[in-house]
Amino acid sequence: MTWVALIAIALAALVGLRMLMGKNREGWEALAAALMVGLAGYALQGAANVPSAMKPAQAKTSENALEMVGDRHKFSGGDPTRNKWIVIADALASRGDYANAATILRGAVEADPKNMDAWVALGNALVGHAEGHLSPSALYAFRRAAEADPASPSPPMFLGLAMAREGRFEETRALWQGALGKAPADAPWRGDMAECISRLDKLMQMIRARQEAQDNPTPRTPPAGFAPPVAPAP
Repeated sequence: MTWVALIAIALAALVGLRMLMGKNREGWEALAAALMVGLAGYALQGAANVPSAMKPAQAKTSENALEMVGDRHKFSGGDPTRNKWIVIADALASRGDYANAATILRGAVEADPKNMDAWVALGNALVGHAEGHLSPSALYAFRRAAEADPASPSPPMFLGLAMAREGRFEETRALWQGALGKAPADAPWRGDMAECISRLDKLMQMIRARQEAQDNPTPRTPPAGFAPPVAPAP
């Protein structure tokens, strides 16, 4: 009976959405798709007949994933709600469901190959799905994003982040510095990019200092007044 009730609620919600949105077909279709994704997710991860069923750890919302989506909106400079498929994919990525987010975003870039934000979102989703690894498919997505909008800071910003996760700090800095160098003086994201470069520089400086300390260990000096033990006379 639980599944009958769920289906009935979903159908009623769809009818209500259609009546409220009127002729705005694209709007109610996006909301309907989001509703269906949520229902499918419950079917896969929920237990309809078990009260308060425990969810697997993978289903918990990831704060890092949520922040990544917010940062992408900041650097893209566009309206994040303009594309219905990106809205749905962002919702999935925000809770760590990178695989389904990437599937939806592949459809988005096929429909609009010049959509820079969709390509960046796809690259981020693929990196997340690979547990932080910059796979060839993710690298391709970031490159297509840069081709779609060469002036946007979003592709170099998030490609750089993916490279930094792999310890490729010099390449990251070159990407970010290049984007900052081409940015207009009044670009709203200049401060954020400059701060990222500053933090990266400090991190690289710390790593170099630690490496130098390991390569050239400083001999320990005995404290003042310390006298080594003397062997007893034979």
